[in-house]
Amino acid sequence: MTARWSLTIALLAVLAPWPALHADESPVDDTEPEAHAAPANPPAKQVVDDTQVVDTVTAGSHEPPAPSSTEEPPPTVRPLSLLGRNVVPGSFATLHWTPDQSFASIATPVPVLVAHGKKPGPRLCLTAAVHGDELNGIEMVRRLMYDLEPETLSGTLIGVPIVNLEGFRNGSRYLSDRRDLNRHFPGRGTGSAADRVAHSLYDQIIRHCEYLVDLHTGSLKRINQPQLRADLKNPDVLAFAKHFGGMTVLHGRGARGTLRRAAVDDGIMAVTMEAGGPNRLEEEAVSYGVQALETLLENLGMRKARRFWGAPQPVFYESQWIRASQGGILLSEVKLNDKVKKGQILGTVTDPITNTGSAIIAPYDGRILGMAINQVVHAGFAAYRLGEEQTPEEVEAKAEQAQSVKPADGDSPAKTEDPEAPASTAPAAAQKPAATDAGVEDEEPEEPDDRQRD
Repeated sequence: MTARWSLTIALLAVLAPWPALHADESPVDDTEPEAHAAPANPPAKQVVDDTQVVDTVTAGSHEPPAPSSTEEPPPTVRPLSLLGRNVVPGSFATLHWTPDQSFASIATPVPVLVAHGKKPGPRLCLTAAVHGDELNGIEMVRRLMYDLEPETLSGTLIGVPIVNLEGFRNGSRYLSDRRDLNRHFPGRGTGSAADRVAHSLYDQIIRHCEYLVDLHTGSLKRINQPQLRADLKNPDVLAFAKHFGGMTVLHGRGARGTLRRAAVDDGIMAVTMEAGGPNRLEEEAVSYGVQALETLLENLGMRKARRFWGAPQPVFYESQWIRASQGGILLSEVKLNDKVKKGQILGTVTDPITNTGSAIIAPYDGRILGMAINQVVHAGFAAYRLGEEQTPEEVEAKAEQAQSVKPADGDSPAKTEDPEAPASTAPAAAQKPAATDAGVEDEEPEEPDDRQRD
């Protein structure tokens, strides 16, 4: 017994200088720190891998606590309020616009197609058949609108397939009072019938647009190469026109009273699209236009295009109508989009009784952008639209120059020729293309008796 107690006392003496085990140390496995017990009184600050972690309650930090998630909630898309209706996001609706006319009891509402996307994005409007005999634009709007899926669309597309319902029913370019609706925008609520219709459309629909494409064709037995008409001296309009892919662009501000001119003056980016001729449905022109519109939707970020058009865009800063010098039967020797040389014969006009005729000569090198079909014409008839192509660098330079030097009233005084004025008596070779800042020659020619004004 004495030996055993002596051994026990000796062992205790050896262990006595060692400190006691800490509460947060494991006597079993000190390689597993996550199994350690937490201290009874944790400090306000801990250092873990040299990074200071602050207890904001005890340290009184002014920094807000970190959010639980870094993902931002998707932007909210509100219902679209238009023509007395609310169109919910992600849906397609057919609304109705009733022009302001005196015979309200027999007025027929004009259908308005709306695709209101579920995702935020721009608001684009399409108008067609402002001239009732122009059918290609109607088909373009139908094909594009009914190909949309509002659930995946970013933004809103508003389409008015037949603006001039009166003219459409009669197969006529004009309203029932023989006025051209596209010379009366933005209209007046107390003016002529055309003024009131224009005002109603503009106030109830166009003012809701951020972007506008007004769809047209050639006028009065004329056909146009698919093209855009745009004010290329306006940088915002120039940028918008570039979104249409490889479609030809003609410069022109637009005549006063045109829908495009009124919209741009009001801060809405607008262009006119011309394709084909009146009173006909042309598959090639329609397909061409739809492809350009699909490219526009992709470039605006509204949806992916099935046919994206990335070809270089021909730009014609200067163009003019070449006119017949005598009356007779017009027979063309060129086709749309042909390149022609100065002095080349574009067509001939022959008097069917005397068998005398004359040739219509190209006054400069260019491309045929519009032309009359073979028909009987009078002296001064606008027969061929000839454009002079510009490089993209030249277009950009002219746009910058226009912004640095502007006339006081915003109009260029350079050209005020009436498109149906008598033909020039100067030799054809001396005639030069003129920029269309005054907005006369970039619009379709009218017959003199139909240019009615108040």
